[in-house]
Amino acid sequence: MIDLRLLREDPDLIRRSQRVRGESEAVVDELAAADTAHRSALQRYEALRAEQKQLGKQVSKASGDEKQQLLARTKELSMEVKAAETAATTKAEALRTAQAAVPNIVEEGVPTGGEDDFVVLREVGERTDPQPCRDHLELGTALGAIDMERGAKTSGSRFYYLTGVGALLQFGMLQLAIQQALETGFTPMVPPVLVRPEAMEGTGFLGEHAEEVYYLERDDMYLVGTSEVPLASYHSNEILDLEQPRRYAAWSSCFRREAGSYGKDTQGIIRVHQFDKVEMFSYCRPEEAAAEHLRLLDFEEAMLSKMDIPYRVIDVAGGDLGTSAARKYDCEAWVPSQQRYRELTSTSNCTTFQARRLSVRYRDENGKPQTAATLNGTLATTRWLVAILENHQQPDGSVLVPKALQPFVGREVLEPTA
Repeated sequence: MIDLRLLREDPDLIRRSQRVRGESEAVVDELAAADTAHRSALQRYEALRAEQKQLGKQVSKASGDEKQQLLARTKELSMEVKAAETAATTKAEALRTAQAAVPNIVEEGVPTGGEDDFVVLREVGERTDPQPCRDHLELGTALGAIDMERGAKTSGSRFYYLTGVGALLQFGMLQLAIQQALETGFTPMVPPVLVRPEAMEGTGFLGEHAEEVYYLERDDMYLVGTSEVPLASYHSNEILDLEQPRRYAAWSSCFRREAGSYGKDTQGIIRVHQFDKVEMFSYCRPEEAAAEHLRLLDFEEAMLSKMDIPYRVIDVAGGDLGTSAARKYDCEAWVPSQQRYRELTSTSNCTTFQARRLSVRYRDENGKPQTAATLNGTLATTRWLVAILENHQQPDGSVLVPKALQPFVGREVLEPTA
């Protein structure tokens, strides 16, 4: 959630952010009204409590009619204090609700607009145009790497099995990602994939993304769509030493309902309900967040370069940012069968938005607790197999294995089995 001090000092900054996102500015006015109402209710409660304490001292010193009058006032005041406390609590809840409705403030320079209004920062590698061009599902099926039919039989649509070399490719890709993470100072983790509501809410996934999340009502738990959630919650309600950024890299399975995606990417493994991913996550001081964001992007590009696939980097427009992100860069790989780029990685700077909700802090040079910044980024995920198979396919249906993955897969070429 955003800092209320910023709301009081510069509400127009938040309004400008809403315009960049293409969202209503009314939520800013609603938050300001809720903040004023809460502060007023709190001041009344504190004033009555102060009067109550002062009255208690006077009663102990009074006698006779004066004491009786003071006792009568004490009884009245007690009821007023309880009512004021209830009002302050109610206004505090309303304020929190209004605060949760305002997304993070976008960084200066974020493109205005929606999904198609991104800015291309650079293109890396030469786009491939294999002839004949088979899509990843045709290739994966022939190689004995992907089995969608049995995935659907077992679990329904948008589920699959990775088999044989398909499993080896994924294992190798994710192990390589963990290896790179270790070399660049990340602590590897295997986090829980079931989390409590406060962890999901703290990262901002129970707002506009709520329909994407699997919820286990009986247990009041959520299956995570990204290990960003348990990583953000890892240091909740803690004060950290952030002389240097704290970096974690988590390997986990991820689950998404893909609500609203009916008819989109129904073939293959581009848009599925379950996949594996290695996710980077950083805690740092707010003034270091922009530089840390670029470092995470560098780490993503280093991994993509090892896959030897053409890709581009885009600066995502404000209307396509998630609730928690102040800025997001995507790396999109060239997919020959679609003649277009498709997202493979995202890295987001969430500034202090998540940490304020989760109460993750550090001490400044004066020893005073301050809210930390959080950032996240994809280092490798199942969807990468799409780009690997299609960009490295050969005319005979075989697929060259990127050199970096050959030690994990145990071969240089994947040959069709059917």
